[in-house]
Amino acid sequence: MAIEYETITKAGLSTQIADEIRTAIIEGRLVVDERLPSETELAERFGVSRPTVREALKRLAAQNLIRTQRGPAGGAFVNRISWSEAHDALVTVSTLLLGMNAIAFEAVAEARFTLERACLPLAVVRRSNAHLQAMRREIEAQQSDSLSDEEFCASDVRFHRALVDAAGNPVLSFQMAGVVEAMQPLMNMITYRSRDRQRIADFHTALADAAEAGNMKAAWDALDGLAGYTVELATRDRR
Repeated sequence: MAIEYETITKAGLSTQIADEIRTAIIEGRLVVDERLPSETELAERFGVSRPTVREALKRLAAQNLIRTQRGPAGGAFVNRISWSEAHDALVTVSTLLLGMNAIAFEAVAEARFTLERACLPLAVVRRSNAHLQAMRREIEAQQSDSLSDEEFCASDVRFHRALVDAAGNPVLSFQMAGVVEAMQPLMNMITYRSRDRQRIADFHTALADAAEAGNMKAAWDALDGLAGYTVELATRDRR
């Protein structure tokens, strides 16, 4: 497929070439499993050397956007990104974004619980016994006095992932991965000194009970209670 590329400047050639090809992939002008033009062809189209093209392709491969194959039928091909690869990248970027920028705790909490609220109506209707069992397992673990702070945090994340996954929508589950798995550990690090584990487990129990009973109002109340308690903890720690 012939792709029209924008004119590039002399500075940062490999980056610009990688960006042009990346845009073509995102916009669907290059599709999954399609073979890219050869290094020689790309070098001619962009008016650069083959090493510059090779560096651009390395950048794209590092982003899992393309894969390379050797042999007579080899070359560079548009990659099919798996859900797990995309999930890991999303969590990493979200964690870095939160860790490297001064974002108020209240803003993080607001975003995290607002997005989870969007999953609740579907979770209450679609939850399976497997989802309920996963939530119950984490609640039981959270009530153990021998659980370390790190283990409690990990259990907290797993509980909310089970709740989100109960919505039965893979797109929502994917988007929420960056919210729960990046924001929840950050919030736990800020509030763990003053939190009451049993109270959190009680909120989780209320959520699981509401999901099992199909009680939307009870689910809203439980999540709103947990959100309020979380912000209260952060405010208390700043005093």
